[in-house]
Amino acid sequence: MKPAVSPRRPRRNRKDAARAGHRGGRSARNATRWVVAKVRVQSVFVCRECGAHAPRWMGRCGSCGAWGTVNEQLPASVAPIRAGAVTPVRLGDAGESPAPRTGTGIDELDRVLGGGLVEGSLVLIGGEPGIGKSTLVLQALAHMSRAGDVLLITGEESIDQVRTRAQRLAVDCEAVGVVAETSLETVVAAIETLRPAVVAIDSVQTLVSDAIDGAPGTVTQVRQAAASLMKAAKTTGVTVLLVGQVTKDGGLAGPRMLEHLVDTVLIFEGEEMRSHRILRAVKNRFGSIDETGLFEMRARGLESVADPAGLFLDAHRGQVGSCVFPAIQGSRALLVEVQALVGHTEVVPPRRVGVGVDRTRLAQVIAVLSRHAGLRLGDQDVFVSVAGGIRALDPATDLAIALAIVSAHRGVPVAPGAGAFGELALTGAVRPVGHAARRLAALAAQGFEIAVMPRTATDAVPESSGAPRRAEVDGVTQALDVACAR
Repeated sequence: MKPAVSPRRPRRNRKDAARAGHRGGRSARNATRWVVAKVRVQSVFVCRECGAHAPRWMGRCGSCGAWGTVNEQLPASVAPIRAGAVTPVRLGDAGESPAPRTGTGIDELDRVLGGGLVEGSLVLIGGEPGIGKSTLVLQALAHMSRAGDVLLITGEESIDQVRTRAQRLAVDCEAVGVVAETSLETVVAAIETLRPAVVAIDSVQTLVSDAIDGAPGTVTQVRQAAASLMKAAKTTGVTVLLVGQVTKDGGLAGPRMLEHLVDTVLIFEGEEMRSHRILRAVKNRFGSIDETGLFEMRARGLESVADPAGLFLDAHRGQVGSCVFPAIQGSRALLVEVQALVGHTEVVPPRRVGVGVDRTRLAQVIAVLSRHAGLRLGDQDVFVSVAGGIRALDPATDLAIALAIVSAHRGVPVAPGAGAFGELALTGAVRPVGHAARRLAALAAQGFEIAVMPRTATDAVPESSGAPRRAEVDGVTQALDVACAR
């Protein structure tokens, strides 16, 4: 009897096994590749000037038109959302006392801020490099250190450099704490731990967050820095001063989104060859934005100008193409000089250039003079400038601009000791403007004898013994007869 033979398993060909293993490995690799593709992080392209997003890299930003500002960035990680119950508070139960303020010890800075720094606020001070932002902040910290703890976090200078600058300015900074740090997380931890009254960061473009990829000063970094500092200021009650740079066109460097993240935005301006500096508020949640602070840069730092009424007037009055205008800057009136130059040109169309004035209103004034005063400027270039770097955007500047242009065109100076203010209508009439009493008082303080002004003022102007003589006019032709007669 033959022994039972177990059924033989079919032999597997080596080629079949290799082929099967190859199929299995390829399937595994495909599955792995599919998983990686699903979790791949897509980079984004962001303009570092305006913060606009683009689907791909481009040489020019499609939103703001800037060249070479679109950079590739990785998206920031998003923390999980934590939902919780909220309890609203009625405004009537929140308390009637205003938010406490801290005086900076600098009169002009307190004027622009509305009386001082509000507790727990975030203030941004912008300006061109070298204009004096760091000097202003250092002087303010030195004054405030006498009443409480203050902290200066510098990312652009070392501690020795800050000490050297303080010695050069003769500023008493012995009680000012200084930290040289650029890590955002370290800065926030220092604010929450030390809790000084005021913290100044110079500058916000140097802060870097370890949780976000990107170079310092990029859109993502600056946005994260502003948001983290705002949260720290509101939770601890510490006032935070941020120093920021501005671009060539005057906008805040980096993303313009800083302007709506902070409570107050101050712009420090000035001409390179002049010692005067102007501090403006373009946003202020706790005060007016109409105030202007005036400073003078000297060897010992910035000094407030207490009486700037005639600060921007030329010593040589009565020149051709010049007219004095009382401008309203917040709660005070400043006398500024409007200068005009008219010259023949072969260029078509002729140029209309305005510095410190609204160019649209300049074109409107020229059209009114051509239509109602018979002034032929079709082949003439017209240049108008406000001396001293002041921006006179008030419609009351129209009459002074018109008198300066006519004076330059006719070659005769404006009447000696005369100032002018009033708005020009398209019909050639001189319309009334506000704050006439303050304008007249400013002219009287500087010894002006004649005020060319609208016949009807919007506010009652009482007669006073020292006020200049009022030359009230109804139209532009009458104003020219009074101030620019041959």
